[in-house]
Amino acid sequence: MGRLTHTCRQRHSRKLCLCLGEITNFPCSTPRHIGGGMRFSRTSKALGVAAIIALAATGCGGGGSNDSGTSAGDPNKVIIADGSEPQRPLMPADINEVGGGKIATLIFSGLVSYDPSGKPVNELAESIEAPDAQNFTIKIKKDQKFTNGDAITAKTFVDSWNYGAAAKNAQLSATFFESIKGYDEASAEGSTVDTLSGLKVVDDTTFTVELKQPESDWPLRLGYTAFMPVPAAALADPKTYGEKPVGNGPYKMAENGWQHNVQIQLVPNPDYNGPRKAKNGGVTFKIFQNDDAAYQDLLSNNLDILQVIPTSALKNFKSDLGDRFIEKPYAGNQTIAIPEYLPEWSGEAGKLRRQAISMAINREEITKVIFSGGRQPAKDFTAPVLDGYSDSIPGSDNLNFDATKAKELWAKADAIQKWDPNTAFTIAYNADKGGHKAWVEALTNQLKNNLGIKAEGLPFATFKEARDLATTGKLTGAIRAGWQADYPSLYNFLGPIYKTGAGSNDARYENPTFDKAISDGLSAPSVAEGNKAMNKAQEILLQDLPAIPLWYQVSQGGWSTGVTNVDYGWDGVPLYYNITGK
Repeated sequence: MGRLTHTCRQRHSRKLCLCLGEITNFPCSTPRHIGGGMRFSRTSKALGVAAIIALAATGCGGGGSNDSGTSAGDPNKVIIADGSEPQRPLMPADINEVGGGKIATLIFSGLVSYDPSGKPVNELAESIEAPDAQNFTIKIKKDQKFTNGDAITAKTFVDSWNYGAAAKNAQLSATFFESIKGYDEASAEGSTVDTLSGLKVVDDTTFTVELKQPESDWPLRLGYTAFMPVPAAALADPKTYGEKPVGNGPYKMAENGWQHNVQIQLVPNPDYNGPRKAKNGGVTFKIFQNDDAAYQDLLSNNLDILQVIPTSALKNFKSDLGDRFIEKPYAGNQTIAIPEYLPEWSGEAGKLRRQAISMAINREEITKVIFSGGRQPAKDFTAPVLDGYSDSIPGSDNLNFDATKAKELWAKADAIQKWDPNTAFTIAYNADKGGHKAWVEALTNQLKNNLGIKAEGLPFATFKEARDLATTGKLTGAIRAGWQADYPSLYNFLGPIYKTGAGSNDARYENPTFDKAISDGLSAPSVAEGNKAMNKAQEILLQDLPAIPLWYQVSQGGWSTGVTNVDYGWDGVPLYYNITGK
């Protein structure tokens, strides 16, 4: 999960213009690809101007969905897909998990979206310009409307962003607005400030954004759901609106479309004319109690697309499905977060214990045995498909399996603060989606054998239940905390999860040195310096281990005999709008 499953900062004198994912006055270039086998198209990843430049493939002024090579199919078929119950009402800035994010991305449209390779393309934006990478002028397209007929204006965006950022509204993705001037005042605990000083409406189609510091890659983030506009009714009564959201994306919610814990029905929005135009008769997300049941429905052609193959089927899914499967890396990882508000995991003893836990895990064995080689052991906190990734950051040896050293570290922690031998180390996980039981059991067995402690999984019936505990700070042990990128960036795997007060900071980790290192990375003067700064920040994480990286994710999904034109995007999510019936 950007999303929970959640910089080249070079200063140029020439004007920056994010226009269909490009920078004007700079030469265009094609995104870099990695060839062969399962390797994923590798996009330039948000370390600033040069990163955005590298995403450009054509001149400004054109655009549209990436549907080259798409074969004709039945445009009237309603696609049945697997889904999960959203944790919260569907307010874009209050979503930080995949159940809600999957729906929001389809029913909302923001300034930009991302094409299948991760390149930003304009949706509502006419242009996004800045002379200095700090003071942005944003022009939106004229005559844009929500499906209820309300106009989408510059004020709509400013009001929506102000609402999302203000502390009094307690939106889970509020920290995505942290770069904007005035955020610190609006986000302070107990603050009554409800507007950001850095947001100004110029006219109906123009508004300006002043950042706290130059961040040339800031426009790349604008395809994330937190930045989506909402109508005035949403701000007046967000709870009611969140149950029956009105958007402006390629789909809209069907009448009484959200049947809690059963299904969510989306129908095409006939007024949408952006790059993600629906090519089918709608998408119905069926909410399953577990992935094994979903897989059986897939084999019976009662389900059209299954995003993730359950671990129980990994050995046989290719032979079961023939050519109806996908397997390729994407921008996602799997971790376990350990809350530092628990006494046994605080201070120096807690740090030593987290290092011991990490080194007691044989990632290679789990990825081979449980995932049949379909995962790659983690070497950092991000993902290999991102530019700037490094597998040799100082401190990464804390992710290596070493049972002897793990015992030594655990003993050092015990010398500081004795661990109660009757206390079990638990890992909370959702039993409904993702097939987590098998790997959690394998991992806890390794901890029992390699550390001599009690360890066990703590299953929850739904992802929502597990996330509610993490959000409210009521965890009693560790929690599975995988991350699916919100936008293609190293920073997206670091800031929103580990910065002090970040909305997805399940560990409640606080380290001012790390916070400063991240801030330095955002304002670095070049791509190379930005990469170095982000990875320097990772050196701190690799010692503190507020979460323990396990492995990098791979898209492994399948589809029925009744659909065609199936593909997954850079973030591991199926391109639902492009799927048609046979």
